[in-house]
Amino acid sequence: MARFDHAYREIGDHERIRQIYVYEAPMRLWHWLNAAVVVALVATGYLIGTPLPSYTGDPSTVYVMGWIRFIHLAAGYLFAVLWVMRVWWAVVGNNFARQLFIPPIWSKRWVDGLRYQAAWNLFLVKEPRRYSGLNPLAHIAMLTIYVAPSLVLLVTGFGMLAEVAGHDSWQYHMFGWMRDFAVNTMDLHTIHRASMWLVALFVMVHVYTAVREDIVSRQSMVSTMLSGYRLFKGRGRGDE
Repeated sequence: MARFDHAYREIGDHERIRQIYVYEAPMRLWHWLNAAVVVALVATGYLIGTPLPSYTGDPSTVYVMGWIRFIHLAAGYLFAVLWVMRVWWAVVGNNFARQLFIPPIWSKRWVDGLRYQAAWNLFLVKEPRRYSGLNPLAHIAMLTIYVAPSLVLLVTGFGMLAEVAGHDSWQYHMFGWMRDFAVNTMDLHTIHRASMWLVALFVMVHVYTAVREDIVSRQSMVSTMLSGYRLFKGRGRGDE
């Protein structure tokens, strides 16, 4: 339990800790590949739901939407592979790798940290709290507006693809049940698109908070996903 709690540890100002190795190389690779795939999915998904005007002329120009759909499907398959990779690494990786899927709601200090972090992001408190891994608010945000919606994106996306691939396809055998769950194809599209907007919202919030924490919270965020190390700064020049 002590090793497990290390991923949720709050770093006090009295502690002379300057860096902690947080994210292993497979985690960092997953993060940046996944970021690129999500951008591709959101951009092409938006265009599929709001198609470009029709073109006249050479067939290569007429097939613009075909290429957009191809990129969307290719990115969707890669997104699924990355999802499996992320779950697998949560099993075989370090404690920080599995932190995302296990919020320690049994910890009073973690719940207090959730409230405090919400106040910090609303500019209601002056001093940040520093954490070895995800802070409590980031943890909940990732679960609710990224992990859950992205899982819905996967199953609804393959559910729609199953209808196109046909009853004899592996897609239909694995995800054909989505048609009965959503009643009709239009509902499936609506659920898929709503989940896309949630993921897009998460990306915007994630980038903003990561940059803000890097600047004002005395701990690294963006560079941590490059080097794997979370760096901590002291309050004053004498602590540096």
